[in-house]
Amino acid sequence: MAEHVSDHSEPETKLVGLLAEFRAPEDLVAAVEQVREEGYRRIDAFTPFPVHGLDEALAIRPTVLPWAVLAAGVTGAVVALGGQWWTNAIDYPFVVSGKPLFSLPAKIPVAFEVIILFAGFTAFLGMLALNGLPRFVQPVFRSQRFRRATADRFFLLVEAADARFSIEKTRQLLTTVSAAQVEELYVDAAPIRLPSWIGCTLVTLAILAVLPPLWIARARVVRSDQPRWHTFIDMDYQPKFKPQTVSTLFADGRADRLPVAGTVARGQLRDDMRLNRGIDPDAAPPQPDAPQPDAPQPDAAVPAEVAAASEPEVAWVTEIPMPVTDPMIRRGQQQYNIYCAPCHGLAGGGDGLIARRAQELQQGTWLPPTSLHTEAVRLQPVGQLFHAISNGVRKMPPYAAQISVPDRWAIVLYIRALQRTQNAKPEDVPAETWKAMQP
Repeated sequence: MAEHVSDHSEPETKLVGLLAEFRAPEDLVAAVEQVREEGYRRIDAFTPFPVHGLDEALAIRPTVLPWAVLAAGVTGAVVALGGQWWTNAIDYPFVVSGKPLFSLPAKIPVAFEVIILFAGFTAFLGMLALNGLPRFVQPVFRSQRFRRATADRFFLLVEAADARFSIEKTRQLLTTVSAAQVEELYVDAAPIRLPSWIGCTLVTLAILAVLPPLWIARARVVRSDQPRWHTFIDMDYQPKFKPQTVSTLFADGRADRLPVAGTVARGQLRDDMRLNRGIDPDAAPPQPDAPQPDAPQPDAAVPAEVAAASEPEVAWVTEIPMPVTDPMIRRGQQQYNIYCAPCHGLAGGGDGLIARRAQELQQGTWLPPTSLHTEAVRLQPVGQLFHAISNGVRKMPPYAAQISVPDRWAIVLYIRALQRTQNAKPEDVPAETWKAMQP
């Protein structure tokens, strides 16, 4: 190891190595091979672009970084799955919908994220470590000629730390391998000292970094009647009253309040009784004593008093209060097949899959659904059909929550179409159809 002291009382310097300059990539590759044959191992090359054959000449071994990344990914998978297993199956077992305490498919997303986290950090930090980075001082940058390493020159550095390094013999060897210029590289031998305030700051930060884990560890084993500490309040604390609590804002001391009289929720006014209830508010209800030709006859399977109580005298609308279109009836068919056909059957005869299954069981509690083609149902106004779908009839549940108002009217329209198919009269067939049926 050679040392150099300048004539101007400059700080002591240390020889780093010899930097040889070449004008062509072929000369650099040949020089590297020759230097390697002489037994030098601590060498490095710098080129403005990749040079074929240079890696083989330098005998650069494959990096172990991929294996390190693989090991980190496997470790991340073990840590993620093990942590979830401990949390969900051991430390705090919690059954969700009867599923196992540890179900592998549910844990894959977290495991995937932890694998990426471990592998990404290993790839980044491993690259820095294997390349000896960060290096705050790079001796080759002290050379003015080295600036051309990004343009049109090629350089070979033989480090002074090599076992065969000798400043005279190594210089002579580099000269014989067609080096255009050989330069000695020096660095300051005096160690670089960080300012004292930087050291104090780092120590302080290290101590502060230990406090949060210690506080978390203490919180896990110590019970407290104080509310938990929140880093971000978000919506945990709001000026609100919880149900069944005391309020000092109102005179009666109750937090629960009734809606203001005469108000409705936005979008829930539904003031059109014809559309939303099937009732005509302008028509007089039928008189119970007077015979009504359009009134339905009570079902024989239902006591008369029950039928009378469930069907009050109401002025039902007799026409659908919506434009009747072909898409509407097709929509009605779709909704009917979903909600009505399981009991009433696809054709409306009361022979749906549920009804047939109930008849097979013969449990004695099943009330068969009414056929939609009976005279009592066919004579019902459309408003009464709409009311039955919305609020239910006898054991039939209400469907107002599942089916929207337009879809309920579409079902009524489709029921009317089904009834026409079973009870059509000659005059119901259009003249054009009769002509097309003639031979």
